[in-house]
Amino acid sequence: MIRNYFLVALRNVKRHRFFSFLTIFGLAISMSVCLVIIMLVADQMSFDEHNRYKERTYRVTSQPTRLDGREGEFSLTSTAPAPLRDALNQEITGVELSARLVRGFGNGWLKLEHQDANIPLAGYYADPEILTVMDYELAYGDPATALKEPHSVVLSSAAARKLFTQENPVGEMIKVGKFGEYKVTGVLKDKGRKTHISFEALASINSMDTESYNELATGWNNAWTTWVYFRLADGYAIEEVMTNLNQLAVQKYPEGSESVFRFESQAIHQITPGDLINNANGPFLPMVFIYFLGGLALIIMLTACFNYTNLSIARSLTRAKEVGVRKVSGAGGWSIFWQFITESVVISFLALILSLGILSLFSQFFFEFKIAKALQWDLRADLWVYGIFVLFSLVVGVLAGLLPAIAMSKFKPAQVLKSLHTMKVFSRMGLRKALLVGQFTLSLIFIISVGLVYKQLDLFISTDHGFNPKNKIQIALGDTKADQLVAQLEQYPEFTSVSRASHLPASGYTMGADLKSPLQDRSQNFAYYSVDRNYLDQMEVALLAGSNFTEGLSADQPSEVLVSAMGTEELGYEHPMDALGETLLWRDSIPVQVVGILKDFHHQMMVSEISPVFFIMNPETYANVQVSFSGDKEIALAKVEEAWRAVNPNLKGTFSVVEEELTGVYDLIFGDLVRVVGIVAFLAIAISCLGLLGMATYTTETRMKEISIRKVLGASGGQIVYTLSRGFLSLIGIAIVLGVPLAYMVNNLWLQKMAYRVDIGWGVVVMGVLSLAVLGLLTVGSQTLRAAWVNPVDKLKNE
Repeated sequence: MIRNYFLVALRNVKRHRFFSFLTIFGLAISMSVCLVIIMLVADQMSFDEHNRYKERTYRVTSQPTRLDGREGEFSLTSTAPAPLRDALNQEITGVELSARLVRGFGNGWLKLEHQDANIPLAGYYADPEILTVMDYELAYGDPATALKEPHSVVLSSAAARKLFTQENPVGEMIKVGKFGEYKVTGVLKDKGRKTHISFEALASINSMDTESYNELATGWNNAWTTWVYFRLADGYAIEEVMTNLNQLAVQKYPEGSESVFRFESQAIHQITPGDLINNANGPFLPMVFIYFLGGLALIIMLTACFNYTNLSIARSLTRAKEVGVRKVSGAGGWSIFWQFITESVVISFLALILSLGILSLFSQFFFEFKIAKALQWDLRADLWVYGIFVLFSLVVGVLAGLLPAIAMSKFKPAQVLKSLHTMKVFSRMGLRKALLVGQFTLSLIFIISVGLVYKQLDLFISTDHGFNPKNKIQIALGDTKADQLVAQLEQYPEFTSVSRASHLPASGYTMGADLKSPLQDRSQNFAYYSVDRNYLDQMEVALLAGSNFTEGLSADQPSEVLVSAMGTEELGYEHPMDALGETLLWRDSIPVQVVGILKDFHHQMMVSEISPVFFIMNPETYANVQVSFSGDKEIALAKVEEAWRAVNPNLKGTFSVVEEELTGVYDLIFGDLVRVVGIVAFLAIAISCLGLLGMATYTTETRMKEISIRKVLGASGGQIVYTLSRGFLSLIGIAIVLGVPLAYMVNNLWLQKMAYRVDIGWGVVVMGVLSLAVLGLLTVGSQTLRAAWVNPVDKLKNE
């Protein structure tokens, strides 16, 4: 019986080649996108599976809170105060062991960060116990002692292969940029493990200088540089530990404390996919992104299933006589039902085979996304994943074929064999029309969404941020003395100005520090930039009042600040001018005078409102030198490199064009979003047009005799085209009426999250409507024009 079902299904696929192609191709291109998403999620769910104690291993996260108890704009961060580790070991019962990772050794894991070209590794300082807590095995070296001695380092197997030719480099020395020489004391086993912690090297935490380590180890107010992990002891619940830990937090942050934190925990196998969190120490897939991708996959797949259902119902009348004969021959309703379900599943599996070929193209396109490169996302393919593919294909086949199978299994033999022309399926094709309207409605929503996301990206890039990023090059200092490099750069006539700064505004990176005015009891935390006197004029940040830093100001101790107008309001001054000349306390103890009032500018990405900021001259935190140039960019870059070599003949330089840096940050998020939504829009409308093409073809074929008679009676080609097209065009019109308000509502949801956003104007809507209408007209017209040119003699000669 089952064998017969499959044979009949394959024969029908072969017999109805055109309809089979439309359904298989539509399902295949949709499936391929869904398979990419399945592979991505499967890859992320494999992280930290190597850890035998993953159910008992946790990362402590911190939630900063305001003094009034509200979380406000502060977000959950994956980091925690460093002293928490000792507290876990000594004061909290139920903790078997714990360890810390500290940023500051090597380059950061995220490649978008400014990487020092002279540091060959990305890594962290780490407690010796980290190898045990994270269950990392060493191929070479002793895990008990590998990270105990200062200036010892454990390498990943990939880093060991990159740096050394020999298989076992334990005992060898490596120079890690400004961090000096380190002795290799261990190499991790290459077991294909995936971990949420991205690193090439772990250096002993004892390598930190004594002052920095002591400040870190006692700094309960610093929850931004250290990741704390612990393993729960057998027999204890995580709730017990966290209750005790937050009781400890109440003791450490009494009422009136300037910084207040509450602590939470994440099981390491739930980090990715997991909560959207700040300060990630490796690639992870936020759960919200899973929902987003899942929603896209569902929409794409539903559209393809609609297409199959539509075409199957359209074909149902041509197979009604077949059903009638089968029932007269003794087949029951369930037998007919399973026959058509089998056909649907067969088509779904054929689509799966085709989709695996398309998948190779989609996967290559996936790896071109900037966000995929930055977060090191991968696509996992193994037997388990392929098993999910098969199950997914089976479910799609059953869902897509369910409605046609139910409809055709209920045909009555007497009716279909005696008067086939009176048969009606789903109230004169009402369901098929509804499905087609649904497909084109979704297509219109995606077309309008693409236009809006692109406009939003253009707004971010083209809007005046309040500073001028054009014709500027940023040079990472690394271990180079800023004054020495600046003196060399100033010798080149191509550079109109040279300045020093801690970081680039609106690049996604911020630094915070406290200021306290005499009008307030407590300090206020502001974003700040450490800059020199040239920076203000070079970046063309406007001064509302006062002046720039005093010329010849001593750089030994910061003594002056430039505060934004919004910042003066936060400090309690009724008018910005009232703050001029006032003495504030920086970091609670250092007096600094307000010498200038800055005009508010977008120092953060424009997804956020403008916020207070101040400039201070603090050479200790200068990380970049920036030059303004005139003339050709390539010539300027060459001159920068020449100046760098003059100062650092044996070191590589890290240079970037400021305008490209800022554009790249926005493009990382919204540029990829344009591409993703654009792909989905293309797929949705392609599948919709395939369904419309199938229905138009079927309708035209079944009305050929009517068309021939109309032509004999004198109907023109235009009248024939109008008669055949008006029904389909009315469906597209209904889709437009439904799609425009739905697109407005859907896009308004995410636009409301943007501090600065574009309007949903008529231009984008009209563009979307015209695109949909033109594609619909071309699809229907390809069949109606063919019918209008038919020779009536060919169709009526046998009547």
